[in-house]
Amino acid sequence: MAADPVRRAQAGIARAEGDFTDAWLSNRRLSAHTRAAYRRDVHQFLAWCGGRDVDPLRASFLHVNAYARDLESTVDARTGKVLAPASVARKLSALSSWYGFLLRLQAITANPVGGADRPRVDRDASATVGLTGGEVDAILAAAAAQTGVNAARDLAMLALLADLGLRVGEVVALDHADLGVERGHRTVRFVGKGGKPRRRALTPNVVGALDGYLDGYLAGGGQAEGPLFTTSTGGRVDRHAVFRLVRRLAKEAGVPAWARLSPHSLRHAFATSARDEGVPLEDVQDAMGHADPRTTRRYDRDRHNLDRDPAYTIAAARARRGGGG
Repeated sequence: MAADPVRRAQAGIARAEGDFTDAWLSNRRLSAHTRAAYRRDVHQFLAWCGGRDVDPLRASFLHVNAYARDLESTVDARTGKVLAPASVARKLSALSSWYGFLLRLQAITANPVGGADRPRVDRDASATVGLTGGEVDAILAAAAAQTGVNAARDLAMLALLADLGLRVGEVVALDHADLGVERGHRTVRFVGKGGKPRRRALTPNVVGALDGYLDGYLAGGGQAEGPLFTTSTGGRVDRHAVFRLVRRLAKEAGVPAWARLSPHSLRHAFATSARDEGVPLEDVQDAMGHADPRTTRRYDRDRHNLDRDPAYTIAAARARRGGGG
């Protein structure tokens, strides 16, 4: 009899690992990167359940709480630091979505993540290391100064990250067919976060970098179809290569925080620079594909700059009207 709970837990894990997770992911409009991340998040929880003979289909909020506390003490192998509250919250959010799907299938009677104690995340802050406009310019200059077979490709990728604020997953997923011309604008179409089709206009800087890359690529026997950015063997460039590229170029450009940068740092810099140049928040939100303006505000590193205090704008308007102080 003692083995029955163990066998039941193992059966629950096997079922959750297979049919349920596959069905859940296929039911969501997700990018390939997000799909893979969600699968890892669920697999991590199921592995945790397996180590404790917990049937995930019978797990309670107490089990999820215990799992969350374990996550909070887990050291990230990449950074050497414990997981940030935002990372723990993201993992629990994926788990909640998974359990929500099981609830709709009536495989469970309640979502155990709903009653769990999730870490508090400051929605007005981001752990991503930011960049100034001058530092972004220096990184692009370092990319432009490169020589070698991949120099033009690297510059084109960096230009898309910096000038359009695209996510690295969106850049490496681009195909040749995603480039186009619409009403006089050079454009790029891609699938954004949440599986949403998006379209952006290309700046002259990006157009020049892309044309320079494609001219050499096609002249060298490359095919105008399939992945836009490829490796020497013809495979698609992956996000890890771009991550290393950003740090290497930042180091060459003399950016002090080069060792802590990521491609996402360029996305943050895009939002900050756009807002600093007076681009309305809703336009930056649309460009970045954010459903919630609070997310866009978090990317705007300069939003607390006293020079942008609206009190100055109101005072200037009163002065123009000839009003008193």
